[in-house]
Amino acid sequence: MKRFYKEAAVAETEGGWRVLLDGRPIKTAGGRPQVVPTPALAEALAAEWAAQGELIDAQTFHLRDLADFAIDAVAADRVQTIRDVMPYGETDTLCYRADPEDALYQRQIAVWEPLLTEAEARYDVHFARISGILHKPQPPETMARLEAALSAENDFALAALKMLSSLAASLTIAMAAIRPGADAEALWNAANLEEDWQVELWGEDWEAAERRAARFEGFKLAIRLAELSRA
Repeated sequence: MKRFYKEAAVAETEGGWRVLLDGRPIKTAGGRPQVVPTPALAEALAAEWAAQGELIDAQTFHLRDLADFAIDAVAADRVQTIRDVMPYGETDTLCYRADPEDALYQRQIAVWEPLLTEAEARYDVHFARISGILHKPQPPETMARLEAALSAENDFALAALKMLSSLAASLTIAMAAIRPGADAEALWNAANLEEDWQVELWGEDWEAAERRAARFEGFKLAIRLAELSRA
């Protein structure tokens, strides 16, 4: 598609901020007004439009796609979004460890345990840990408090959490990632600890490395959406 506008700007509107293309407000992919909660997020969305050349490349609208998801899907059914995210707390990767006699177990304790204990203190919960892959249910009180914490997030942070928890296979990591000042790289490495362990043992496959790099870009994008929605 050829570029059909000259200027991408931002304006305040009822309920938030909008992107204007030559003075005309844009809509989401679902046809809803694309109203976002902060001027910082609106400016970032406008920057994606401003960066287009003579031809519009739809693949470069990364923030727009996530923002549209927050408006079209999350805002339309927050309950379902939370239901989609909660299983990553029930089967959080950080709770499933190798056997204590394995060297991998010691690395899991060093990297994962601080993240779990910090989350336990922050949300006043307890996570059940297990060595092995057999499922062990989390305490109902833990799940209820995590659900309450998710319910307190805005639609854009929830959209980010859905993406983050899926990429990390961990609600603990996802919730840590949207905290102010989060270390995205350290959290991503924690999520991929077992994969990195296998690479150390057997070497790295370049295709797997490329897929991981692409997933990391998505991880950072989701963190940025959450940050901008609160700026």
